[in-house]
Amino acid sequence: MLFNSYVFIFCFLPITLIGFFLLGRTSHRLAALWLAAASLFFYGWWDERYVGLLLASIAFNFGAGFLIGRIKGQHNGTSAHRSKVLLGSAITVNLIFLVYFKYANFFVDNLNQLTGSAWTLANVVLPLGISFFTFTQIAFLVDTYQGKVKEFNLVHYALFVTYFPHLIAGPVLHHKQMMPQFRHPDTYRISLENFNIGLTIFIIGLAKKVLLADQFALYANPVFNAVALGGEPKLFEAWIGALAYALQLYFDFSGYSDMAIGLSRMFNVKLPLNFDSPYKAPNIIEFWRRWHMTLSTFLRDYLYVPLGGSRKGVPRRYANLMLTMLLGGLWHGAGWTFVLWGGLHGVYLVINHGWRKLTGSDGSATGWRAIAGIGLTFVVVVVAWVPFRAPDLDAALRMWAGMVGANGVSLPPGLASRLPEIFSMRAVFEGLTPLAALATRDVLLAIPVGLAVVWGLPNAQQWMSQYDPAWDPVPVSRLTWRLSKGHGVAAGVLFALSLLMLTRESAFLYFQF
Repeated sequence: MLFNSYVFIFCFLPITLIGFFLLGRTSHRLAALWLAAASLFFYGWWDERYVGLLLASIAFNFGAGFLIGRIKGQHNGTSAHRSKVLLGSAITVNLIFLVYFKYANFFVDNLNQLTGSAWTLANVVLPLGISFFTFTQIAFLVDTYQGKVKEFNLVHYALFVTYFPHLIAGPVLHHKQMMPQFRHPDTYRISLENFNIGLTIFIIGLAKKVLLADQFALYANPVFNAVALGGEPKLFEAWIGALAYALQLYFDFSGYSDMAIGLSRMFNVKLPLNFDSPYKAPNIIEFWRRWHMTLSTFLRDYLYVPLGGSRKGVPRRYANLMLTMLLGGLWHGAGWTFVLWGGLHGVYLVINHGWRKLTGSDGSATGWRAIAGIGLTFVVVVVAWVPFRAPDLDAALRMWAGMVGANGVSLPPGLASRLPEIFSMRAVFEGLTPLAALATRDVLLAIPVGLAVVWGLPNAQQWMSQYDPAWDPVPVSRLTWRLSKGHGVAAGVLFALSLLMLTRESAFLYFQF
């Protein structure tokens, strides 16, 4: 079930809300159980076969966490060792579980290519959201070992893991962020203010997905599909495809993140921020503090720091950075294109940290330096998105060749001679057959508009800043949304436009990870 679907908006969501608050009048436990059951139904809508797998994962990790907490609470040397062994064993089981479903086919295929063997494995279908609910539960186990978990309530734990706004594509949650909210009596009483705030944020996210991300897909897909078939895009075509995909992915993930926060706020629960205008980042270090924020934090806390972080000298620090980003790339997908994408960002981060050390800079910049930094960061990120989107390494190399002009630099027919009339043109691209649908006028209007939205407008949490939209504190902006008739009408118009454009359901890009 998709957030951007009629069945979700007009059926699942209102029924779940009504049931939750009606039950909340008499029993908070029943209301939490209802929301957990609704979340399982939401998950099973995709493929009911994996509901049992999700429940088994919940039961195992809750049991392991309970034992770790109980043993750790005995406060002696033996218990410390036993709880550490149990933690390591439970994390290993989770990783085996994740690796099997996500990487088994990848490993077997590569082994066959390397050895010339013909090993076969029944095609393993990737359960939806497995990375997110596995990482969420690993974080729970570590938090329990560190003494941060104070409550072991199976109903609340099941809700914490299955909670439908975050289940499929994040954010990665921590027990301490959610449990106090599930315990609070006000969570189970309907709040018109929270409902209006949540609905507004949801509408903003829906508009990003339907009106922006899905439209940029119409420009990105023809280019990448053509390259996947062996096409060699020229300079203009390659950059149009890469920029369109960069904007598609941006608005797609930003839209999902807003919709998740908005949906949760309707239930009086605040989720952590997961997306904070990363294309406004003046350097790649800052980019990773703004893009998929909860995953970046998870990789830092549970991979980079345990590897030694920056505590063991500069060479080890850079090696840890590279390894973390390579594994982060592999987390996004079982393919060498994702490893390449992670490796590129690892190189970017090493260069950025090295430059700071060389110049003594703290990364802050103003004026033209900030503008130049944002521009440079955006360009290298766009370049790295190519293997992230390309189906294989050969296709990525053909796209990069086009982006440096190796396949030619010719413009669409008539463009060179009619530049003053560029916005009235109806010429189309030539050379690559699937590009026939790529109208020059539309592309040249859409991309600047998309960039203007990215760089010129506040993001959703800035619009809603005076209402504390998320679990994280957000500085109050000067230009903010208010609970008023005018802003309500504007949100209603945006909602209506989004519904009118909701002619086809398209999954969020991060659903595949």
